[in-house]
Amino acid sequence: MYEKTYPSKRFEQTLSFLQKHVSKKEPILDLGVENPFSKIMTAHGYSVENTNGEDLDVDFYSVLNSKAEVVTAFEIFEHLLAPFNVLREIRAKKLVASIPLNLWFASAYRSKTDLWDRHYHEFEDWQFDWLLEKSGWKIVESAKWTNPVKKLGIRPLLRSFTPRYYIVYAEKNLK
Repeated sequence: MYEKTYPSKRFEQTLSFLQKHVSKKEPILDLGVENPFSKIMTAHGYSVENTNGEDLDVDFYSVLNSKAEVVTAFEIFEHLLAPFNVLREIRAKKLVASIPLNLWFASAYRSKTDLWDRHYHEFEDWQFDWLLEKSGWKIVESAKWTNPVKKLGIRPLLRSFTPRYYIVYAEKNLK
């Protein structure tokens, strides 16, 4: 279904979760530039617009001016210094977001060549839930999955049963 270079298990899990909660009639704003998964959403009949690569810690223009009914954010919030700010500014009533979970046996991801491709946060599930709730979202459903790798060793063994990804469907909390 996906090219071998894509993380097929993660994409299949994410697409299945998205299809459960978002109608193809609902326009989506996907936080981040066009990427392999936004192309998959489009190929599956979703109307997707992406942000333009702006720094979402300080520039909310795309978020504030979007008419999308749903915002998606797949592995984006761990790169932001202050994800609370953009989460609070989202005008859409629905959010589907996933994050890599903090793994006790592996340090946070940090590219040595790309200044933007680093994880400032790697959350535990309760921390991400708290962030969403504090920024005005009510979590309706969540799920986790593992990310086993085909290597030998203790860490690859731990990855086979330790959840690596966490995804939530949330709605704007209209108190």
